[in-house]
Amino acid sequence: MGLLTREDVRKAALRLYDFCENPAVRYAVFFRLLDTPYEDETLARLRPPFLESGIVEELAEEQDYNGGWGPLQSKDYSQKARFPTSTVAINRCLYIGLTIEDRDILIRAYEYLEDFLKGTSREKLYNKNERAVPWQTARICEMIEAVKPGNSLCDRTCGEWLYIASRAYEDGEYSYERDRKAQHELFWTKEDRLVPMQSGLLLKRRGELPPGLEEAMLRHLGGHAARHGWFWDKTPDKLPEDFVCGKSRRWFHTFNYINQFRGSALFLSAAAEWLMERQNTDGLWDWGPQTKDPWGYFGYFSTARGDTHTRTVDCTMEVLSFLKTYLDHNEN
Repeated sequence: MGLLTREDVRKAALRLYDFCENPAVRYAVFFRLLDTPYEDETLARLRPPFLESGIVEELAEEQDYNGGWGPLQSKDYSQKARFPTSTVAINRCLYIGLTIEDRDILIRAYEYLEDFLKGTSREKLYNKNERAVPWQTARICEMIEAVKPGNSLCDRTCGEWLYIASRAYEDGEYSYERDRKAQHELFWTKEDRLVPMQSGLLLKRRGELPPGLEEAMLRHLGGHAARHGWFWDKTPDKLPEDFVCGKSRRWFHTFNYINQFRGSALFLSAAAEWLMERQNTDGLWDWGPQTKDPWGYFGYFSTARGDTHTRTVDCTMEVLSFLKTYLDHNEN
């Protein structure tokens, strides 16, 4: 594990708790970063102010009558909205630690997602090419499984992608030809361009994966991201000296993508150590002003993201979320 330990994350999480009085932040520290059981007395005490906090109220106020927040995924750039898509809002619910047991926000969102699979949704999936519906269906199932695992409506889609992945990686190495044949067989597609491998959905039911499949996906998909980088021009072992960078937030797309796999230290050990070395004098993190779409990201805990305090909170939470998952996926 190198220099990073579970105690490092615990100490930094408690420093964040002391640094910020926002009830949503304090709840997330214990629930998400310290794995405090839902029934624990500490969480029971923190939960009421969390559920009445501005970030939760905003989600409730902006939620549509059908349980979503505008369109599922396609953003209308002519409209300014706190939550440009339902996908962004649902991911934000999960990021701050909201569960289906809390209020009715995720219950309604869960039913909104189910309606797509039942064919009863007023909103239709876009069908601009032969890959569109299979891809959207997988993403819907991934969100459903993130909110509440084991939904029978997702069994078919999960089974299809398990079959595709097992075929594509059947000898431990990825084969585009095997992937293509499996997708053509199940989706009746004909083009050579494929639906991207739905690793996120597959990992939501990790216990169903055959031995070796997750490692094969890590080495292929995670290795590709590490070598070429997504949304950046440097690989994880060649990061800049300073964390303050206009695109550093985008790097976490790559970090978190690789980190979804167990064994992610194969590509991310240098990045984890690099992050630990860049704590500020308070033992927290601040990545400085960021160049980003202010409406398009869900990883924040306040609507006032311009001030240094909030920026430090957002950055520290994202760093610690990554490091905590990194430990979960790499400790024996």
